[in-house]
Amino acid sequence: MIDYTVNNEDEGLEINGLDYFLNCIDDLIEIGEIGLFGACRFNLKNFSVVNDQLGRANGTKVMRRFLDGLALKLGVDHVLCRLGGDNFVALFHKSCLDELRYYLKGQDIYVNEEETVYVSASAGIFMIPESGVDKYYVMEAISMAAKSAKDAVAMDYIVFYDHGLQAKDEREKYIHNVFAQALENREFKVYYQPKVNLKNYMLTGAEALCRWVHNGEVVSPGEFIPVYEKSQAICKLDFYMLEQVCKDLRRWIDEGRQVVRISVNLSRRHLRNQKTLSNILEIVDRYNVPHEYIEIELTETTMDQNFDSIKRLVTGLKNNGIASSVDDFGTGYSSLNMLREAPWEVLKIDRSYLPDTKKYDEKRQSMLKHIIAIASDMGFECIVEGVETLEQLKLIKRNNCFMAQGYYFDRPLPVWEFEEKLTYE
Repeated sequence: MIDYTVNNEDEGLEINGLDYFLNCIDDLIEIGEIGLFGACRFNLKNFSVVNDQLGRANGTKVMRRFLDGLALKLGVDHVLCRLGGDNFVALFHKSCLDELRYYLKGQDIYVNEEETVYVSASAGIFMIPESGVDKYYVMEAISMAAKSAKDAVAMDYIVFYDHGLQAKDEREKYIHNVFAQALENREFKVYYQPKVNLKNYMLTGAEALCRWVHNGEVVSPGEFIPVYEKSQAICKLDFYMLEQVCKDLRRWIDEGRQVVRISVNLSRRHLRNQKTLSNILEIVDRYNVPHEYIEIELTETTMDQNFDSIKRLVTGLKNNGIASSVDDFGTGYSSLNMLREAPWEVLKIDRSYLPDTKKYDEKRQSMLKHIIAIASDMGFECIVEGVETLEQLKLIKRNNCFMAQGYYFDRPLPVWEFEEKLTYE
């Protein structure tokens, strides 16, 4: 039994642990009632913030009251155990599934007569079959689903285990395990998606995008990038991409082509490394590429990282003549202060702000108009990505944005096809 007691002796939280949970599963299997139950593993979201704001003693009160409320929802036939910290497991009667899901999505829990705090959870749920499982299978299933839920696979942060989820987990492990060999075999290829000047419809730049050709098949970036972002593998891949871009630029310059600026994506993980700037400069200078031809893209979701780290990197790039851009603007929660304080040069507006041309969307058009205006007022070079139709092209031009990227002009192109667009000087 895990005995968690706070400083206030009247506010103790005593709750069984993992061994008790596993023994209960064994008991239900033995009496033939396991098929009546579901299992759940859940994590209280951002509860460290609650402890920081309220103090640990009040935080424990809130946790206990949240669990008490959950116990009432689950009725008599339930087991609720603590794994440690803000992580819990539960067995519940399947008839209580809706109550469990509703409760875990979030509740206002009172701290005192005048104050409440909102508590919600991410959760993995396994509706246990009547046979064919043991306690370890159940634990693995809810842990796998909980991991997916914590990664925000589902909008409501609640994921049900099924065999598809198991296959997905196995696929992710495989992608992770073959990374080093794939990098050594140069299976990752650079594709270039052109950026177009809408005043003269000339090529004005390109974004370097990663494509993985593995065992004769192209693996979707949406499949492998999220896996590598969970580890330092993404940093190795980013620098590999930058090096390939620099090799191409050096060759194009030597061939006398009219080259354009190429943007390269950088993961948020680089911000933890004090040597990121020097590593970028070392690669660029190793191939003697003029800095004006390199742009570093940071997605807007990177903005929730340390402000000082972002400002230091962007300022360092600026001081060395390398442009930086805010990619996918509008998909995260960056503040205008972040845009103002760091010397960004380019603002890339996410495709989600382009209206569906099949129907008139006044709100979306208004938001696009004002974002372009803000970018212009703040002195940014503004580009809209994901342009696919003539109507969308006309719309952004009407709103005084004159750079675009998207399938209307070109898909991402292999190097040999892209370089045909680079004219000779």
